[in-house]
Amino acid sequence: MTAFRTLDDSGSLAGKRVLLRVDLNVPMEGGRVTDATRIERVVPTIREIAGQGGKVVLLAHFGRPKGKRDPKDSLAPVVATLSDKLGSAVAFAEDCVGPAASAAIAAIKDGDVLLLENTRYHAGEETNDAAFADALAANGDVYVNEAFSAAHRAHASTEGLAHRLPAYAGRLMQAELDALTKGLEAPARPVIALVGGAKVSSKIDLLENLVAKVDMLVIGGGMANTFLHAQGKPVGKSLCEKDLAETALRIIAAAEAAKCRIILPVDAVVASEFKANAAHETVSVDAVPEGGMILDAGPKSVALIDAAIDEAATLVWNGPLGAFELTPFDAATVAAARHAADRTASGKLVSVAGGGDTVAALNHAGVSETFSYISTAGGAFLEWLEGKTLPGVEALRAKS
Repeated sequence: MTAFRTLDDSGSLAGKRVLLRVDLNVPMEGGRVTDATRIERVVPTIREIAGQGGKVVLLAHFGRPKGKRDPKDSLAPVVATLSDKLGSAVAFAEDCVGPAASAAIAAIKDGDVLLLENTRYHAGEETNDAAFADALAANGDVYVNEAFSAAHRAHASTEGLAHRLPAYAGRLMQAELDALTKGLEAPARPVIALVGGAKVSSKIDLLENLVAKVDMLVIGGGMANTFLHAQGKPVGKSLCEKDLAETALRIIAAAEAAKCRIILPVDAVVASEFKANAAHETVSVDAVPEGGMILDAGPKSVALIDAAIDEAATLVWNGPLGAFELTPFDAATVAAARHAADRTASGKLVSVAGGGDTVAALNHAGVSETFSYISTAGGAFLEWLEGKTLPGVEALRAKS
């Protein structure tokens, strides 16, 4: 049995008003959706509930209207794309509580889909206000959470509702929780974590949690420079948080105590300016020139990472290994990602990845379809990696 209540535990949803919390906080330009990934991912659950004859009532937030009605943060423009991806009409209500919401719900038939207006138009959403959660609950018989990306926030529509109605994880949430369990909570070992990105300061909690949980930790991107500096290596003009040298040494010591092997770059691709196709050279990390900037890990470092991935049964990936948005400084990220994808495709590796830059980097490497699971959740994925409790997830935990 799963540790979380899912749609498999809900019984028949026919004739029931199902409040389905989704993430429709999609990029928009000129009133049109420019990336429908998040919409596409919730379509299967919407279809499943509608197919059972449930009334699907969608709850979502958009932007940061701070508890006030702001036309630029209306969910109305999302309806057209949602209808298109679903292949059927989606109704819209001008509010998520009160007469407008209840009238719209009463007007739809079993199997129909209705989107309610932005939950964040009400201040009670972000404060998890009891009266607001009660008002939301009054419009439903069952609550399903399909928004893992908002699960790290204890808001009325992500956490409060789960205590007021029979509550279940949707299929996307279920897939996310299954992937995360396989990634760190009950993984096949050895486990390798690959953590990249610009700054150590934003990932201290993450690194400290990982060294206690994984067998190997690859540190890449700008944050590797801080570790190299802490070890007395020259980093030139590279992005480096020199004031965090002691923190880096503390993390290295914690890794040694936990028998976690840390893998840092041994060579680096260095340029004198941060731009695509800048003149560059590959040097040992002991020989970075004074005016040079480390923009990517070198081929010897990639070979070390690939060899470590070969040893692993599970990979957790967050953040790129270099300035992947600039050619040719995407080489290490692309090479390691493709190697991990090949291992995954041959059934030798469970690969779980997440975080905004990570998704973009793996899309760039062309491996998104091959990884075992890629989370589109940014903050929630990071907080889970940091070992923090996610309120929206905890509220769905099965009572033993």
